[in-house]
Amino acid sequence: MRYLFGPVNSRRLGISLGVDLVPHKTCSLNCVYCECGDTTALVTDVAEWVPTRDVIAELDAYLDGSPRLDVITFSGSGEPTLHSGIGEVIRHVRKRYPQYRIAVLTNGTMLVDPGVRRSINDADIVIPSLDAVDPEMFKRIARPAPGVRIDEVVEGLVAFRNEFSGTLLLEVFIVPGVNDGDGALAGLKDACLRIRPDRIQLNTLDRPGAVQWIRPATVEELHAIAARLAPLEVEIIGGPAEGEAVPSRQTPDLEKTILLTLRRRPSTIDDLRAALGVDPGLLEAALAKLRESGMVNVERLERGEFYRVV
Repeated sequence: MRYLFGPVNSRRLGISLGVDLVPHKTCSLNCVYCECGDTTALVTDVAEWVPTRDVIAELDAYLDGSPRLDVITFSGSGEPTLHSGIGEVIRHVRKRYPQYRIAVLTNGTMLVDPGVRRSINDADIVIPSLDAVDPEMFKRIARPAPGVRIDEVVEGLVAFRNEFSGTLLLEVFIVPGVNDGDGALAGLKDACLRIRPDRIQLNTLDRPGAVQWIRPATVEELHAIAARLAPLEVEIIGGPAEGEAVPSRQTPDLEKTILLTLRRRPSTIDDLRAALGVDPGLLEAALAKLRESGMVNVERLERGEFYRVV
């Protein structure tokens, strides 16, 4: 699959089939915590980055078998709303496969454009991010493309909330020492009260990010921040999803599948087992070969050893 990945057992959405609409890594931000690594195409150009009809054909080939999924999620190697055909793909899935929920994970920067807002209005769930409202703090965390202004981003989120009837979950990613101070949290709270999300998802580093200096917030720190954001409803996002794994399936080219998965998100061996439904022995053997070839390395974090593409 070129444009689909997974399904993975998402800690937020359940069993999720990913749809990747941009080449790695095309984005309007270069966030310090991004699990996809540094942005290589830092742009705000809305374009047909990959052929829309090819994405739809790949979705049809996969979904016509009625796989067991909870959600189809537009995310992956960059910012999905940069693709001019995202609305067409969403409408196709909505019409032909109404049994599946549709989610869009976005950094929110392109919602300043009314056309982009309309393009994702048929989704069931939209999860934009907002990590800081102070311009200098925003630049330090998000490292945006030229022309991206945080005050305009907030206005775009407010406008989208007014137009969108689905579930809006606003992700706030905490970078300790940067956006967890009194002033930063007060500004975020004011913006969130204007945006009126159904829920705030408070997140922190769980996988290797794009820079070395960032550390995860502790559970205690996250609970204290959640209390500061009251009366807004806040959900603290924990570790990887637990429970039923993705059903076991045959993977013809396991090493290539692993590389495609790791390119989008560094993963522990347990993450890969849950996401790919592959025999543990085969998975360990494939990872050993990839390490020996120098294509994959290992980075240790609090949650364990993460494999990532070199």
